[in-house]
Amino acid sequence: MTITADDLDAALAGLLATVGVATDRDWKTVAGTGEWDCRHTAEHLGDCLLSYAAQLVARPADRYVRFQAAAEKDASAAEVLEFAVTGGGILAAAVRSAAADVRAYHPMGNADPEGFAAMGCAEALLHGEDMARGLGLHLEPSRDLCTRVLARLFPHVDPGSADTDSWSVLQWATGRLDLPDRERPTRWRWYGAPRQES
Repeated sequence: MTITADDLDAALAGLLATVGVATDRDWKTVAGTGEWDCRHTAEHLGDCLLSYAAQLVARPADRYVRFQAAAEKDASAAEVLEFAVTGGGILAAAVRSAAADVRAYHPMGNADPEGFAAMGCAEALLHGEDMARGLGLHLEPSRDLCTRVLARLFPHVDPGSADTDSWSVLQWATGRLDLPDRERPTRWRWYGAPRQES
């Protein structure tokens, strides 16, 4: 099972289709299960995705590239969302252009291009749902993509039986959702490095 730049494009398209219809709502409402509002969550998402792209381009072995990206203070909700999706598009381009043997720093394991694509998908899906909840909506991502993100980033998490909803498991694995047969994790991590290298 692999995760590609096309998967990241699809995750971003789903995010845009879901929350893009709500840019006329109050983006100062608290997003999902966190403490940030929807605007800050979208801005964080854009910064994360741009940071991942920078890692693949600069390829530092032991640190993040030293920059921070933010939307302009007077940017509208639509423009902050555009910033987030643009960050994802730049990451997808970096994933497409990087050789498979490239490795770059991430605190949860030096990752290859697939790892950064998977982390980008996870960020887009999870923060997308955070924003959607804050706006009274719900994200409905591809369950196949959720299954592959779980397998790549959370190899230690039991995905459950074939009828277990992988989107629910992904949200549970990151402390965002209760599942009836599992205690919600209070601390969690994913693994960015290829499995044979982690």
